[in-house]
Amino acid sequence: MTHPRSSGTVRAAPPSSPYAPLAPVAEAQRLFRTRDVFALWFSLGIGLLVAQAGALLVPGLALPSALAAIALGSTLGVGLLALAGVIGTDTGLAAMSSLRPTLGVRGARAPAVLNAVQLAGWGAFEIIVMRDSADALMKQTFGLSMPLLWTLLFGLLATWLAVTGPLSFVRRFLRSWGVWLLLAGALWLTWNLLATHDLAELMRRPGTGAMSFGAGVDLVVAMPLSWLPLIADYTRFSRCAGETFRGTLLGYGLANVWFYTLGAVYGLTAGGADVLLITALAQAGGGLALLLVLIDEIDNAFADMHSAAVSTGTFWTRAKVPWLAAGFGVLCTLVALVVPLARYENFLLLIGSIFAPLFGIVLADHFIVRKRRIELNALADVRGCYGFSAGWHGRAFVAWAIGIVAYQALAHWLPNLGATLPALALSALCYLALVSRVPRTGV
Repeated sequence: MTHPRSSGTVRAAPPSSPYAPLAPVAEAQRLFRTRDVFALWFSLGIGLLVAQAGALLVPGLALPSALAAIALGSTLGVGLLALAGVIGTDTGLAAMSSLRPTLGVRGARAPAVLNAVQLAGWGAFEIIVMRDSADALMKQTFGLSMPLLWTLLFGLLATWLAVTGPLSFVRRFLRSWGVWLLLAGALWLTWNLLATHDLAELMRRPGTGAMSFGAGVDLVVAMPLSWLPLIADYTRFSRCAGETFRGTLLGYGLANVWFYTLGAVYGLTAGGADVLLITALAQAGGGLALLLVLIDEIDNAFADMHSAAVSTGTFWTRAKVPWLAAGFGVLCTLVALVVPLARYENFLLLIGSIFAPLFGIVLADHFIVRKRRIELNALADVRGCYGFSAGWHGRAFVAWAIGIVAYQALAHWLPNLGATLPALALSALCYLALVSRVPRTGV
């Protein structure tokens, strides 16, 4: 049966609750329009971590080269992110559930477990960033330090949002007034920058050459692609694939370009890549705007916690997503309280690097091999068309492994080239080559 609001084809869509990970979202729950998708991804694209990543581009790159890297990296990365979002709208499935036609009924559990682990870590990371930033602002303004209170406060707020789910978060908070607060904060930071610094002089400053243009593009691409394992958890609530694509492209694209650029320029004025941007922004007089952006970080923690719950729900099917979200919220808050960031940051980055090659395969499979068609009744059937060999699609895992090896090799031996996009493209090409002459029910 053809879905009435998308060109993808699904069959035998069973009724489902709004947050059932293994069932498509029902028509009555497909409430997101372009405006909703834009608001969500504009909000998720704005953040202190994005700006801090922008500061890493300079002074290794001259500012004109950094801006070119931001434009190119955002175009490529956000375009791929928007295509992954279309998969969620085409199928109505959560991100990890939509991997079953590619990796197999049982094979998709492997990335689901890894995704839940990395999202629990990143949820804690976001709480730490919010805590440290709020505490720095409090010290500067009032001379007070309350890290425990900030940790509990931000952990509680993010957990509450994760339990209520994306429909409530987007339509009751973001679209109504939240996105306008974020826009006001971003505009204030931009105005303050233009009013207090000579951009022409900054554009004339030479780069040190410590970063290549390819590495700069890779750094920019990494941020939108970090959302690949999550985006379908939210775009499955969209009414139309075209609206999903446009909303994601415009919302996240605008935010990514804006805040990478702010980070690069503020970072350059404050001394370059080693600067702690939260301090530079506060000293620049953007305390109120910075506070609004800081509050925005809560939605990143919300997304991490909710998607960790949804991913877990794809292999722990008896658990309810709201309860899982509450559990992950508690876990993230506890980790933020007791684990130093340096102990797991590299581990999180290592896990995250495996998803770019994976989604190269997923995008190739959905749009080229299966032409946006899916048999929903086969998603849980090991003997069905997605059963492959005992529930595992061996050729997909071979292509995935090749992509991971390529990523690590490029990152180690050719760091100036950039590893993310080449690994994603290589894994996609390998997958297409491996499946081109075998039936879809093959190994």
